[in-house]
Amino acid sequence: MTTALILIQAKRKYISQLGEKLLEIKGITEVYTITGKYDFVAIVRVKEPEKMAEIVTEDILKLEGIKKTETMVAFKCHSKYDLEHMFSIGLEK
Repeated sequence: MTTALILIQAKRKYISQLGEKLLEIKGITEVYTITGKYDFVAIVRVKEPEKMAEIVTEDILKLEGIKKTETMVAFKCHSKYDLEHMFSIGLEK
């Protein structure tokens, strides 16, 4: 499982609708509105790294209202929960 956090800066008039549009992208499991330089953080979880590249360089950038993104790919997860197991349910092979 490859996980990434994508920080997203949006054009102001699109903020109210962009969160739901981001969730429509397959592989994005959570979207949070946040404070600071960015407006959203999207959590992406995919089985193949190639799919991550497609989400970051194509799917997100197709959405109207995206101003800027910054992607951070996770190397290791430290959690009380077995996230790999939790998010493997319902994922395509």
